[in-house]
Amino acid sequence: MAKPNPQLISAIERTVLKLQTGAPYEWGHMGACNCGNLAQELTKLTKGEIHQYAMQRHGDWNEQLIDYCPTSGYPMDLMISKMIDAGLSIDDLAHLERLSDQTILRQIPKERRDKMNQNSREDVILYMQTWANLLREKWIENQEISDALRVEKKLNQPALV
Repeated sequence: MAKPNPQLISAIERTVLKLQTGAPYEWGHMGACNCGNLAQELTKLTKGEIHQYAMQRHGDWNEQLIDYCPTSGYPMDLMISKMIDAGLSIDDLAHLERLSDQTILRQIPKERRDKMNQNSREDVILYMQTWANLLREKWIENQEISDALRVEKKLNQPALV
């Protein structure tokens, strides 16, 4: 699962909002699909620019992720690197494109989950909302643990005389 952080959570939530309010969505378009819409938020590239970069090599998002090389210099690889820098992994992106992360799917009621389709705007919105909620919960939990460790460390420091 992605590294939870406020910037990533916000980017996912902005993507959801854009999809809810009519942003272009086309699963077969590299810049307007599941990953493409999130890439727009994380990289500030347009759907056209993302699609243009993707067409410099072969394959859909999953194939491009398999071929990803952070030092290739290909614009698509540079874009994927930026998404990884935001806290995502190659697996997160592959799961997003196919709506397949079991941790996320387990949070969706079975009767709804069983009907999900990777190229449905509504299903992508549900998946991404669920994902953002999970990341937010994990981020809050991590902050609480960090705070508790800081307090414990402070309490265990010798008193200054």
